[in-house]
Amino acid sequence: MSKKIDAALKDLTKALNKHADIVGSSAVSLKKAERASAKVAAAATAYAEAVHVKSGMPNPFDEMLQPGLENSTLASLAAERDKLAERMTGPIPVQEKAAAL
Repeated sequence: MSKKIDAALKDLTKALNKHADIVGSSAVSLKKAERASAKVAAAATAYAEAVHVKSGMPNPFDEMLQPGLENSTLASLAAERDKLAERMTGPIPVQEKAAAL
C-alpha cells in the first residue's frame, strides 16, 4: 500500500471513530457533532485524493446516498404543496345578512 494512502486511511479511520464516539453518546453536542462530521468529510476527501493520485481511480464515495427523503417523496410533497397554493387560502368573504322579514 502507498504511504500516502495508508496515512490518509489512518486519518479517515481516526475521524470516523471520533465521530462515532461523539454521536453515539447519550448526550450529543451539536457543535461537537458538526466538527466531527467536518473532520470525517475532510479525511474522506484526502483519502479519495490520495487514491486518485496513486491509481487514477475515481472517488470511492461518489455513489454514497445522502440521508433524507427519497426523490419520489420529495416530488410528491412538492406537487401537494403547489396544489394547496393554487387553492384560495385567504379570508372567506362574509355575505350581508338578508333583510329581516
